[in-house]
Amino acid sequence: MRKLSNQELNRLDVEAFKEAPKTPVVVVLDNIRSLHNVGSVFRTADAFRIEKIWLCGITATPPHKDIRKTALGATESVSWEYAQNTLEAISRLEATHQCWAVEQAEHSVSLESFRPEPDTAYAFVFGHEVRGVAQEVVDRCRGVLEIPQGGTKHSLNVSVAVGIVLWDVYAKRAPKKEPRHQGRGGL
Repeated sequence: MRKLSNQELNRLDVEAFKEAPKTPVVVVLDNIRSLHNVGSVFRTADAFRIEKIWLCGITATPPHKDIRKTALGATESVSWEYAQNTLEAISRLEATHQCWAVEQAEHSVSLESFRPEPDTAYAFVFGHEVRGVAQEVVDRCRGVLEIPQGGTKHSLNVSVAVGIVLWDVYAKRAPKKEPRHQGRGGL
């Protein structure tokens, strides 16, 4: 097995990415305090061709060196918008997207059981590193997705949670196709 070079990966450039069809998913960041987490979310959104990121409340916005450091240029490819509060973003998204909080809550849907509807766009709200998604935002969402966990901790790092949810939804929506390289795992 030989590791592929960057040229062999045939990645899109920024302009081609902007023109390419997007996964009909929006990420909403509800008061994320870590700039590294924000940068990581941009990078993950780029990987799965996510439609847009909404940065809400205290969540920092590009350009910022600490976001750029982790995003590795994804702030140039992924569309984003800022809202002073998360409810404002949800209010604007509700007409076109099903809004789901990613949180631990009563009557949540386990991520493994979640089945995205084929012709439906989604907005997934991820919350503050300590307090999670604000209750008023949870109340406004159509549902709550929960990532099953079996360890001693009560939560995952927000950028890890974003990666898990985006991969899961991306994989469930993608048409099934043969692996790009025989016997090769990973991305």
